[in-house]
Amino acid sequence: MKSQTPSLKTGPKTYRVKSFGCQMNVYDGERMGELLDEKGLSPAPDGEDADLVVLNTCHIREKAAEKIYSDIGRLTKGKTQKKAPMIAVAGCVAQAEGEEIMSRAPAVSMVVGPQAYHRLPDMLDKAVRGERATDTDMPAIAKFGALPQRKRRSPTAFLTVQEGCDKFCTYCVVPYTRGAEISRPFNDLIGEARKLIEAGAREITLLGQNVNAWSGEDTKGHKVGLAGLIRALAKLDGVERIRYTTSHPNDMEDDLIAAHGEVEKLMPYLHLPVQSGNDRVLKAMNRAHTAESYLKLLERFREARPDIALSGDFIVGFPGETEAEFEDTLSLVDEVRYSQAFSFKYSPRPGTPAATMDNQLPRDVMDDRLQRLQARLNRDQMAFNKAIEGKSCSVLVERKGKLASQWLGKSPWLTSVWFEGDAQIGDLVEVKLVEAGPNSVRGVI
Repeated sequence: MKSQTPSLKTGPKTYRVKSFGCQMNVYDGERMGELLDEKGLSPAPDGEDADLVVLNTCHIREKAAEKIYSDIGRLTKGKTQKKAPMIAVAGCVAQAEGEEIMSRAPAVSMVVGPQAYHRLPDMLDKAVRGERATDTDMPAIAKFGALPQRKRRSPTAFLTVQEGCDKFCTYCVVPYTRGAEISRPFNDLIGEARKLIEAGAREITLLGQNVNAWSGEDTKGHKVGLAGLIRALAKLDGVERIRYTTSHPNDMEDDLIAAHGEVEKLMPYLHLPVQSGNDRVLKAMNRAHTAESYLKLLERFREARPDIALSGDFIVGFPGETEAEFEDTLSLVDEVRYSQAFSFKYSPRPGTPAATMDNQLPRDVMDDRLQRLQARLNRDQMAFNKAIEGKSCSVLVERKGKLASQWLGKSPWLTSVWFEGDAQIGDLVEVKLVEAGPNSVRGVI
């Protein structure tokens, strides 16, 4: 197929990657940027148009595909073919709707899935020649061996250790867009972590669709799980903080719980999605845990690390959810008291079992339940922030604030903290937390 965007004889000089959705998409976006850097392109300066725009998509929420077409329209509206950027669509929407995108959006030159984006440079060569290209192949972890060395300079860094999912929750498209669960080799991860540290990373967040399903063999040939990997990473000079997300209740092992009390560099924070507080709804979702087993799991984490901050995910309005069943979710929230959480209205994803279930709930019912749930979650987030007032902790400085001497960073509990004083990006600064707000806490050096 020939592209509607004219062939660029010398190819694009600048690029911009726009990532939607989860942290794994952020990681993928960074790696695509590194591939384009190796190709000789440069990131477009802020405020300037890019020659190549990569829309790195997420397919979890409703109307995700339509939002991409809107973005494509904004990129091309009012521009001649000569001035319009070259457009690539990547990520989970690309995986699910590759040929449809090519058919509906002639301005798109490339469509590449999340397991094939290491081939982006070759696809770009074809696009420069005026050939449109689609690649939604799903090789296991071949892409990681084809990606360039990590060079991103930042005090915080993502490191994908595991991809895919075998759980097949009835509302979720991940098994279809990311494939089966697979773990990257131990030595590859240690090597990539070292490169990140050399580039200035002081905090590394391990990523996976089910990150605690990771397993591998260490340098001595011993089989280890995520806890073993964390313990090995903690021995590397230069890394000061380790986090991981997103974990699954079914894959939580005893040694990972113990690591929270034994590994100093493992931060006191856990994101553990529950989705609902009602057992019937959880079963309909194909979540193998119950509300009781989930709560007992959290108790064990708190026993291992009493100051741990807890986060979760919730879906309201799942097909057939009654008001009483929703109240069970509110009760669970009241019991846990999350430091922060993510909550969403159920949205049917094509091809998932839940999309064809009876008793799809009206939009106004879901809207009402989401507002009530978020009111409780916001209450608890503020309560957590108030509870850490008066404490002293280290803050990893991530960026400058709006004022000349203002800095922004994260506490060990992943709370946003701002303070004023002498600091630099990448510093670990000891501050006293003095004033809690709903979304951040003010600190004093």
